[in-house]
Amino acid sequence: MTHQYKLTRAAALTALSVFRDFIDAACRQENVPEDIAFKLKLAVDEASTNVIEHGYAGMDPGSILLMLKFDPKQIVVNLTDFGHPFEPSEPPAPDIEAMLDDRPTAGFGLYFIYQTMDHVDYRTSALGNTLIFVKKL
Repeated sequence: MTHQYKLTRAAALTALSVFRDFIDAACRQENVPEDIAFKLKLAVDEASTNVIEHGYAGMDPGSILLMLKFDPKQIVVNLTDFGHPFEPSEPPAPDIEAMLDDRPTAGFGLYFIYQTMDHVDYRTSALGNTLIFVKKL
């Protein structure tokens, strides 16, 4: 059986903890293992932060719509915004040597998403920009 959970919040950093709590509650309801719930929270947190900081850059902040769809074999996450579209191609692995010298504090969001999810897709239309990622159970 498939279950869906939906939540909409303003594109503000305060939404991040609300999304994490929402994912925790849905995953508990669906008996999802904690390690998978953690990966979902990490991916949503990173994607939402990118939307807040870059997607709505130079615009009035809009909304972020989070939908979780649970079925027996996978969890599908749709994260929709109405800001600037982007191309979420899979980034290369970070250069550890360079990191030790420069100690970057940002720029790993997409890398974490691609490393923790089994499938990542992105669609943009007049109805918004939707980042879709799948975690197999």
